[in-house]
Amino acid sequence: MRFTDRVDAGRQLAERLRHLRSEHPVVLGLPRGGVPVAFEVAAALGAPLDVILVRKLGVPFHRELGFGAIGEGGVKVVREDIIRMSRVDEDDLAEVERSEEAALAEQAKRFRGGRPRIPLKGRTAVVVDDGIATGSTASAACRVARAEGAARVVLAVPVAPPDAVAVLTTEVDELICPFTPALFSAVGEWYRDFSQTEDEEVVELLRRNRATARSGTGDEPDRSVPVEVPVEGGAVTLAGDLALPAGAPGIVVFAHGSGSSRMSPRNRAVAQALNAAGLGTLLFDLLTPQEEADRANVFAIEPLARRLAQVSEWLRRESLPLCYFGASTGAAAALWAAADGGADIAAVVSRGGRPDLAGAQLGRVRAPTLLIVGGRDETVLDLNRQAAQQLRCEHQLTVVPGATHLFEEPGALDAVADLACDWFTSHLAPSAPTARAA
Repeated sequence: MRFTDRVDAGRQLAERLRHLRSEHPVVLGLPRGGVPVAFEVAAALGAPLDVILVRKLGVPFHRELGFGAIGEGGVKVVREDIIRMSRVDEDDLAEVERSEEAALAEQAKRFRGGRPRIPLKGRTAVVVDDGIATGSTASAACRVARAEGAARVVLAVPVAPPDAVAVLTTEVDELICPFTPALFSAVGEWYRDFSQTEDEEVVELLRRNRATARSGTGDEPDRSVPVEVPVEGGAVTLAGDLALPAGAPGIVVFAHGSGSSRMSPRNRAVAQALNAAGLGTLLFDLLTPQEEADRANVFAIEPLARRLAQVSEWLRRESLPLCYFGASTGAAAALWAAADGGADIAAVVSRGGRPDLAGAQLGRVRAPTLLIVGGRDETVLDLNRQAAQQLRCEHQLTVVPGATHLFEEPGALDAVADLACDWFTSHLAPSAPTARAA
């Protein structure tokens, strides 16, 4: 078997992985060559794609001999036997580690552009490379995924020698490798085109994966389930759609604006992007159809905030941190509810919102708050600037250039989804784990 290129290899590999689709995995490509393969796997599984960054720690006088590896967030895997055998001074080993940590940070910045990595806690992680020679890098990547909280680690490669497969099978929950030739000298010999993958291609493939998740143009199913939320002591029931990806670090509760509902295509597009990143979401109707008939209810910020707080209390049964995403007048209701002393909201994002309508409550908000406004939405932008001056919490006002109030321009809503995802994940991320393995 020979693969035409990494795209062909990825598509063939994906056929062996379709049984994982129901697990809603995260696909992790090893840069750089593993990412084009992983992109095809992620597309077939309807899964989010991220890079898994690993740097080998090489013995100073023999850098090809690895005494361990490091991953993001301080995760470290070491081989104590090689450290003992090398008899290298601890200061020299520490210098190698510092150097590789700097290189790792630079890689993360280059490939993700500052975005936090997709949370793996409680999820199935599918680690993908374009092939395995010795297996040391793949082994380290799988250990890093495990240390980051993955419930299941699957290693998937198109080609590898039988002895490496035999060793790695014992280190992961599942190993998929469709081609294991007995005569094996290098991964590249099994590809007709094994040209180098550039950094720019890695960045572009990650962007395309995020864009597909946001637009819904792929075959990713809607994972939300209908729920009925009791409020007002059970006297009123609100319709909602709850999505809870496995291992979600938190739930984002959407508060829609005037004239909108849980079916808002803009909010649903953002929610899908958050789900792809592993976050839970709840879209619900703040008012019943009868209540919406009275337009005064749509602009009554304090009662809407009280309703939002009641929904949040019901949702705490999931025992997960809560965040708010508010649009238009819903942003004011979200900030008002977050200002409640007992609200304990992890983060708030406002899209084209009217935070000014929260009035004096703004000064009581403690949740980190991101205000997103279109650059051409001049009146609302000015109101957001005034509101930002009243906030005493961590906050940021971000302007999307060229966007109007509804972010209908090409790429504008994508920018909102990216900004919201980064804000929520960065404020929900737990302290990164550190692992040490012999």
